[in-house]
Parts: sequence; C-alpha cells; structure tokens
Amino acid sequence: MTMTDDRPDAPAPSAASSRPNGIGARLAAVVEPLFGGQLPVRLKAWDGSVAGPTDAPTVVLRDPAALRRLVRHPGELGLAQAYVTGELDVEGDLLDGFRRVWSTARTLAGGRPSAITVAAVAKNGIRTAFDLGVVGLPPEPPVSQARLRGRLHTKSRDRSAIEHHYNLSNDFYSLILDPHMAYSCGYWTSTEPGYTVEDSQRDKLDLVCRKLGIEPGGRHLDIGCGWGSLSLHAAEKFGAQVVGVTISSEQKAFIDERIRERGLQDRVEIRLQDYREVPDGPFDTISSIEMGEHVGQRNYPTFTGQIHRLLKPGGRALIQQMSRTTRPGGGPFIEAFIAPDMHMRPVGETVDLIEQAGLEVRDVHALREHYVWTVNAWYDTFEANWDKVVEMVGEEVGRVWRLYLVGGALAFEEGRMGVDQILAVKPTADGRSGMPPVRAW
Repeated sequence: MTMTDDRPDAPAPSAASSRPNGIGARLAAVVEPLFGGQLPVRLKAWDGSVAGPTDAPTVVLRDPAALRRLVRHPGELGLAQAYVTGELDVEGDLLDGFRRVWSTARTLAGGRPSAITVAAVAKNGIRTAFDLGVVGLPPEPPVSQARLRGRLHTKSRDRSAIEHHYNLSNDFYSLILDPHMAYSCGYWTSTEPGYTVEDSQRDKLDLVCRKLGIEPGGRHLDIGCGWGSLSLHAAEKFGAQVVGVTISSEQKAFIDERIRERGLQDRVEIRLQDYREVPDGPFDTISSIEMGEHVGQRNYPTFTGQIHRLLKPGGRALIQQMSRTTRPGGGPFIEAFIAPDMHMRPVGETVDLIEQAGLEVRDVHALREHYVWTVNAWYDTFEANWDKVVEMVGEEVGRVWRLYLVGGALAFEEGRMGVDQILAVKPTADGRSGMPPVRAW
C-alpha cells in the first residue's frame, strides 16, 4: 500500500538527480549482490532517481535517515524502523514486494548470500553513505518500539511485554478480529465463498473442545485466555466450569463484560493472574492457545511443569503454539515491535519439553496453511478499516501492524513459521491415558 508523505521537511525530488548515476542507481549497485545481481523490487531515492525492474513494487527511500537506520541495524530491524516511521515506503502491493524479495533470496546458494558477500555489501554501503553525506548519529528508535526493563521473563517484565501488545485497546482488536475475538489461528473446514474467518474460529474452538473431551461440569483451565473466545465457548457450548487467566487488564475487563452479558457468572471466572501463580488444581482439562511462545526458552519447563501439576491424572492438555525452524526467537521486528521476549522453536523441541514434564503426547496437528488464510482475512479487514486504524492508534502503529500482518502471512505461506495443536495427557499411575480408542475429530 502506498503511504503519502506530507511532512514539510521531506526532501524534494530533483529532476537532475534522476540520471543513471543518481542516488537510486548508486544504492541499487550496493545491494544487488545480495540478490544475485538483480534487484527483486524497484528502488526510488529521495532525489527522484530510480533503479530496478519496472514491473515490480517500488521501495521508496523518502528520507536519508532510513540509510542511517540501516547502517546502525542492517537487515530486518533497520528496514522495519524506517518503514514504520515513513522514512521508507512501498508503492504497490506490500505482500508482493516481500514475496519477490524472499523468492530471490531462495534462488541464491543455500538460500542466503555468503558471508563474504554480506561483508562486501556492508563495506560498500558505509562508503556510499559517506559519499552521499548521510552518515551521522542514528535516529531515535520509533515511539512504537518496545522498551522493556528488568531481567528476562520475570513476572513484572512478562506483564510489561504482554501489555505492550495486548493493551493497545479492545476497540482496536475488535476492529480487526472476528466477533469471537479469537486472536489465534482458525481451523478452515470449507472453501465455500460464504465461509468466513468467524466460521473458522468457531470450528477451531469446537475442535479444541472435542480434542480435550470437555464435558458438562468438567473443570477447565484456559492459560493465556486472551479475550475469552475459548473460555466462553467451552462454558456455553460444552458446559464446562472454566477458569481463565490473563495478565492483561484490558483483556480481563473485556471478558468480564461478556460474561455478564451472557449470564455466565456461575460458569466462567477470569483472573488477572500469571500462569505460575495458579494454585487450585486439579483441572480435568487445560488449554493454552498461542501463549506458550511468550513464556521464554528458560521458563518453558516451568510452564509445562505447571500444566502437569494442575492437570488431574487421566486429564488432557492442548497447547496450540507457533513454531520456527529458521532461527529461534520471534525475529528482530516481532521482538522489537510486536511481542517482546517471544521465543519460537521447532515443534519437535516443544514436544520433547512437554514429554520431559511427564505428559504423554498423543497428537500433533499442523495447521500452517490455516494461519495463512486467517492472517489474510485479518489483513483484508485491517486495510478496509485503515482510516479507523489511524484514528485509533496513529499512523506509526498502523504501519507496524501492516508490516506485521503482511510479514506473518508470508512467513506461514513459505514455511518459515508453523503452528500446531499438540494434545497431551497425564497418565494415571498405572498408565491409563483416558483417551478413546478411536479419535472423534
């Protein structure tokens, strides 16, 4: 999507600078070795000069400050900072631009340029920046970038990390998500045109409850309950007695209002409580839907150990969690702007950690393609409501979310990230799992 730049101090294009040796061509020459000698996108500099293929989305460097960010933070973080501040923009389809860059990167040996190439590009980039007179102190980080303090994954820091993302405003999330307010991968059971993301979330909630075998009166714990989609569904549709825990005050206030509206005060209790503080097991069933990514690598055994401790013998637990095989963590952009301290790992490592806690894994259900469809639906809604988004959170945060949704959709589409439902049980002392001999899902 194209963003206009009305800043009074934005550098004005110069007709003379559109020559083949203009800034655009010089910058293109620097980065082309990263892409096998051919830019996957068109590049336009602040002097009006351009380089690269004419049929590709155009990356626009509106301000020399973008280069200073890239010198300070080469790669994903510097690009993200420049984009969210408007110093860098994209004309045309942002998703198509990302897709072309990744497609070009995959054609290179090993899927990435060599260390020698990267070092040469960095050296030439610094020299070019000096020649262009744009070297100086890096700009301040964008206002929307997270600034957390304290030791990693203490309760206070975890609360700050969650509040950075989830306390943006309930109205903002209501604008993007479906009426269930399910902020996780849906389960798309139909390709019919009238089938919506709301239908996929309902089918996901049904699937989770069926896998867990939730029965009327059964005691269920929803760890990281979000805006209550599963807590409310398990109580309303399956008759469970639900305890949901969240460390977001905005989420708790939202769910409490829905509980009152639906008359579920006797069946759903939402606590502003860290998962490590839940004292009152045992529970017949436990769920954690895309919350395990936030507990951190070091604390994950504490997380799975708490599930084991709180679950009754013969009870079932379902963890829906994102995975990442290319590198641990969430990536520089996600960790800086969206979900600080997030940690993702290959699904096999997560299964191993669950088993080490004493739980028996019975099912791993990969839903990667379902997340592509889910994020695309959120993105369509987001773009259709762009003006409202800017009114609610400002343009910078809006641009953060545009980058987040586009990048997330492509990461799942190309297999750089996955998401899985992992069903586990806590066997009884004599080894009984309580699982049916034939699956009902």
